[in-house]
Amino acid sequence: MAQEIEIEYKNLLTKDEFQRLLARLPFPESGSTQTNHYFETADFDLKEHGSALRIREKGGKYRLTLKEPHADGLLETHDDLTKEEADGWLEGNIIAKPHVAGQLKEKGIRHEDLKYCGSLATNRREIEYEGVLLVLDHSTYNRREDYELELEAPSKELGTARFEQLLKEHQIKRRNTPNKIQRFFESLNP
Repeated sequence: MAQEIEIEYKNLLTKDEFQRLLARLPFPESGSTQTNHYFETADFDLKEHGSALRIREKGGKYRLTLKEPHADGLLETHDDLTKEEADGWLEGNIIAKPHVAGQLKEKGIRHEDLKYCGSLATNRREIEYEGVLLVLDHSTYNRREDYELELEAPSKELGTARFEQLLKEHQIKRRNTPNKIQRFFESLNP
């Protein structure tokens, strides 16, 4: 599938809260590593549209994803890349891929105007939990690190209920949580 709607909830955690959730919920002992490589134009055209573009490197596979606002969450448009294509993007040899290029064209953004901005590495643990996907992330980028809880749900109703229940059960304060790409770009301008 080249597109999907993502309904997710996020909350930044302290290191102690992260460790508590690891101990109290059946997360795996170790996580998998993934690296997000972020792209933007010189004029921040993607940001102007509330959008973000990344290549996710995970398990030797590369996926280009454009995230855009949607009434029910985020609209994600994907194209798979070969290692050679991904390396080309990182080196500034950006080639159009059909699904993402179509969405960018609708916004008046040319793939030739994109530039590589840097990466964020995440150690991720996931479990299925009461009808939703729970994710614990420990991310490092630009000499920073953070801890995050994510919850992905099939509906807003279930997602909201499970997320509020989880925070309450584990006495975790609700925090304003910008997404990873926002945190990454904010770290470039301390």
